[in-house]
Amino acid sequence: MKLKIIHTNDLHSHFDSFARAASIIKQNKDEHSLILDGGDFADFRSIELQGTRGIAAIELMEEVGYEALTIGNNETFNGVDTLEYMASNSSFPFISNNLLRKDKTHIKGVVPSTLINKNGLRILITGSSPDLEEFNDGLGVHILSYKEAISEEIRKYYGHYDVCILLSHLGTVVDEELANEFDEVDIIISSHDHKLFANAKSVNGTILNSAGCYGEYVGIVEVEYLNDTLTLLDSRTIQTENAGIDQEIVSLLRKNKEIAVEVLSRPLYELSSPLWHDVIEENPISNLIADGLKDMLDCDIGLINSGIVNAGLFNYVSNRKLIEICPSPLNPTSFEIVGKELKNALEQSLDTQNCLADGKGPGFRGKFVGSLHIAGAEVTYEGNHIVDFTIGDKVVVDDEWYKVATSDYLQRGSGYPALANNRNVRYLPEEIKDVIRIYAESDSSIRKAAYHRWKSIDVNDKIKI
Repeated sequence: MKLKIIHTNDLHSHFDSFARAASIIKQNKDEHSLILDGGDFADFRSIELQGTRGIAAIELMEEVGYEALTIGNNETFNGVDTLEYMASNSSFPFISNNLLRKDKTHIKGVVPSTLINKNGLRILITGSSPDLEEFNDGLGVHILSYKEAISEEIRKYYGHYDVCILLSHLGTVVDEELANEFDEVDIIISSHDHKLFANAKSVNGTILNSAGCYGEYVGIVEVEYLNDTLTLLDSRTIQTENAGIDQEIVSLLRKNKEIAVEVLSRPLYELSSPLWHDVIEENPISNLIADGLKDMLDCDIGLINSGIVNAGLFNYVSNRKLIEICPSPLNPTSFEIVGKELKNALEQSLDTQNCLADGKGPGFRGKFVGSLHIAGAEVTYEGNHIVDFTIGDKVVVDDEWYKVATSDYLQRGSGYPALANNRNVRYLPEEIKDVIRIYAESDSSIRKAAYHRWKSIDVNDKIKI
C-alpha cells in the first residue's frame, strides 16, 4: 500500500504564497495522498483572520483538502477561546496531545490524535505543541510533557494502526531525539524552527521532513507499507515561487477580507480628544499606552517605545484602526530591572538617530524604534544627558530594582539593549493594541496622556515643556 504525504508548516498567514502552494498541492494529490500541516498556519497578523476569528484560515485549508493540522504556538496567540472556536468549526481535526487550558481542562474541538484509513492503510496521526513557558500563563494554556503524551497515544492505539505519523511543532533538534527514542513513530513532519529539508532524512529508521516556512515550499514524502515494513520511495520539497496562483484561494481571501473589513470597521466609541503620534517627540497616544501598561500590570513605571504605533487616532476608535496603527502582535509585559539600566535606556532615547533606527525584532511590524515614553515617572534632561530621574516622588537609585510595565519587544532589549538585563518576567495575553482600545475610551486617561513627563533644561536653566 502506497501513501503520499503532502505537507506544509509555519505558513504564518503568508496567504499570497499559499495561493501558489495550493496549486502545487492540488497538482500532486491523488487517491494515495494525505495532506497535513505542522502548525503556525495562522498567526492572526492578517485582517482576514482578525475579522473572522480564524475561520478564513479554515476555509482555505478545507478548499485544498487538508486532513489534519497540529497546533503551533501562533494558533494560540489570539487566545484559547479563538482557538476553540476554530477547532470546533473545522471539518478536519486540530491535533495536540499536550495542549490544555490553563486549568488543565480540555480545549473544545482539539483532539490528541486521529485515525485515518487511506485505501485500507490505517494511519495514526498525533501532534505535539511547543512549551513556551514564559507565555503559557498569559495565553491561558497548560502544556503537558510531549514525550509522555506521545507515549500515551501510542499505547492507546496499539494494534489499531499500521503507520504512525507525528506532526511535531517542537523543532527539528527535538524531533531527532524523538526519532531515536520512539521506534513506534514512523514519520515525523517537523516544524517550528523553519528548517528546509531538500529531501527527507532517516533517523533510527524514522522518516523526517520539514518544508521551510511562509508557504515558500511544499513537502512531499512518498512511502510504501508492505509486510509490516515502511519504505521511503521518494521525497522532495517543491518551491512555490514560480507556481500558478489558485483562483479559489484568491476568491476565498477576497470574500473573507470584505467580511473582516466590515466587521472590524464598526466604530467602538468616539474619542473625547485626538491622540496624535510622533516618532521622536513626546505624544499622547504613546503616553496613553505607557499609562495603560502601568495600570494593567501594577508596576512602578510604565514604558513604551513610540515606534509601537505608526499613526494617531482621531474622532473614533475601531478594531480596524487599531490593527492599522498598531499591527505588531506584542504583549503587555512586566519585569524587574535596576535603576542604572533603566536610566541607560532612557538616555539612549534622547539620541534622535536611535529613535529613527530600524525597529526590526521578533513580533515588531512597525518601521522605527521610536522614543521611550514613561508613566509614573519624570525625566529632566539637558541635551542627550539625564539630569534628574524620578519614579513617583523618589529619585531613582542605580542599584535598586524597579518593576516595569512594557512590551515583550522592549523586554528582549530590542531597540534598547540595556532593558534586556531584567528578571522576573510576566506576560499578559492581550496585545498592545488592546491597551489602546481599553484606555482610549476613558476621558480621564486621554487627559492624563496629554501631561508631559520629559522636561528639558535650556541654556538659562529654565524648565520648558
